[in-house]
Amino acid sequence: MCEAKTLSKRGITTVSQCLQCKTMNIWHNNLLLNFTPQQFTDFRKFISDLDFEDRSHPFPDMQERAVLKTPVDHINFAFTEEEWEDLKDAMDEALYMVKVFDLIGGGI
Repeated sequence: MCEAKTLSKRGITTVSQCLQCKTMNIWHNNLLLNFTPQQFTDFRKFISDLDFEDRSHPFPDMQERAVLKTPVDHINFAFTEEEWEDLKDAMDEALYMVKVFDLIGGGI
């Protein structure tokens, strides 16, 4: 792994960016998602159009979780409503921080 700078932390979600290769990382529980900066922006736009209520289902522990399908049919992500909001907020804050760092010093 590269040396990364934390851009945002909300609940159990942390977003960081590699100082060398600029890879964006979403750390969430036991998940680690990696994106190019453009893929990260595209993913944020994609999930902004998704409604928790439309995607949620009761799980065996009796909690409602939104299911986010991946391109791999048998792999899906599940988020409680709080985790879903934390994910979106953390991504928004990270995108904002990238802009701030670009303005004050040519990026991270």
